[in-house]
Amino acid sequence: MIVGALAIVLGIVALAYPFAASLTATLFVGWSFVLMGLLQIFAAFRADSTGAKIVGGLLGVVAAAVGVHIVGEPLRGLLSLSLIAGILFLVSGAFKLVFGVVSFQGSARLALVLSGAISVVLGLMVLNNFPQSASVLLGLLLAVEMLSNGISAIALGLAVRNMENENAA
Repeated sequence: MIVGALAIVLGIVALAYPFAASLTATLFVGWSFVLMGLLQIFAAFRADSTGAKIVGGLLGVVAAAVGVHIVGEPLRGLLSLSLIAGILFLVSGAFKLVFGVVSFQGSARLALVLSGAISVVLGLMVLNNFPQSASVLLGLLLAVEMLSNGISAIALGLAVRNMENENAA
């Protein structure tokens, strides 16, 4: 439950300072690309075939280079990541809408169509306000994720505590 409370506090801080949270998220993504690129390069050396070594190594170099660029120029990285997020919201929402209408019936259809519509609206909001939306988008997404994780961690902790109390009694 301590982790949940900490996540909620950090989520509130991210909501209060969305630009700083956006830059933090951007730097985290950049360093993640650097680390994953280096791991990919290392894995390429362990590949069996020459082709796999070349492709794996090249993908690792590209990922590491993207990470270095994002870390070196976090504001440009922030713009790029926000644009990608807007496009992903729009595309994933369109797929959910189509899939929900074509493949499901009843409440599952409603949930998928509603989720798809929300994603499309979010994507349009991000893209219509780009690049202004970039300054806060990633920070707000990070804040919502941290608040959600914190609440669920506390709920899970309370549920486990209740189960332990019931088993002890």
